[in-house]
Amino acid sequence: MNAQYTPLAQLKDARQQIIRLGETAPSSQAYKHTLIDRLRTQVSFDAACCTSVDPHTLLSTGAFTESGVGDIHYKLLEYEYLHNDVMKYDQLVREGQSIASLNGATEGEPGRSARYRDVLQPAGFGDELRVPLMYKGSCWGFLTLFRHHTKPVFSEEDQQLLEALAPSIAYHLRQASVGLSPDPGIIMENDMEPGVLVLSGKLEPIASNPTADQWLNLLRQQEGIDESSLPAPVRAVCFRALSTALPGAFTTSASPAKLCIPAADAGTPWVTLRATLLQGGQGTNGEHQLAVWFEPAKASEMLPLMAEMYAWSERERQIVRLIVQGLSTRELASALHISAYTVQDHLKAIFLKTDVSSRRELVWKVYSRFN
Repeated sequence: MNAQYTPLAQLKDARQQIIRLGETAPSSQAYKHTLIDRLRTQVSFDAACCTSVDPHTLLSTGAFTESGVGDIHYKLLEYEYLHNDVMKYDQLVREGQSIASLNGATEGEPGRSARYRDVLQPAGFGDELRVPLMYKGSCWGFLTLFRHHTKPVFSEEDQQLLEALAPSIAYHLRQASVGLSPDPGIIMENDMEPGVLVLSGKLEPIASNPTADQWLNLLRQQEGIDESSLPAPVRAVCFRALSTALPGAFTTSASPAKLCIPAADAGTPWVTLRATLLQGGQGTNGEHQLAVWFEPAKASEMLPLMAEMYAWSERERQIVRLIVQGLSTRELASALHISAYTVQDHLKAIFLKTDVSSRRELVWKVYSRFN
């Protein structure tokens, strides 16, 4: 895009607003809500959705949707995971596209998109703008803006401004997942039995145990939705399971139906969700059934995510994995076929990125606190 479209002063002011918002928002959900309000002072849109995602699977870990989008959010997720269409988010991330509009992707013919025909147009929307929220090569969320069908499509100026703001937004979504501390008012013990939820293929609840009910209530509180709604992360893992198993379903990703979610209001800061189709689990109408597991995240599951959060290089990731196993500097050097001096240089870089000053602090921050 041509740099002449966005005045430098406007961009600088908008970025400063985003940075200040990230420093003052009390929670990730509050940040998403206020972010959309602030963006509306810079760009015109009629509805919006801001979603945080697991950077490994790109599955939703929580979403804020404005009125007008909430009623179709379920269908948008379904079309994201189960249908072939233009400018799907995993496609944008995979192809390195930093922004895309429905009008641009369809060359001015939105009717070429099944999502437009079946979901957006019936809801009164016309153009749709999608922004993968990337920071240092990892995707931490998606921003989706909608315009009413009577409004002009998103302009080059709109797209350039949002493209420039995306890294600042992604940075805060990433930071919101770091260093979470439990709220003592709501405690879920690590030794509790796993939560199990059984759903129909239409994602209608069939059965659950008390632990699953507790996790569902917590996730609903974090998203600000009522008890009749499934949290976006549950829907996401279920749609991913359906997309990889149902005949005729469309999928562009081999990522598992699994994600780790920040759960700052629980006794453990992260929860792991998994979904799978049940063998022989079909209702009277032949519909598949799914099972969803909720468990406190294990350290082994968190290390890859920590690596994304702190932007460790591949060599730094190797060193952290070995440090967690208790290897000394000499043993690290031998295992990696590098000198002890090089190990020390890598350690300094790791400490700086992770904001720790010793191996003990590092091990606690990325490993021990999840056990």
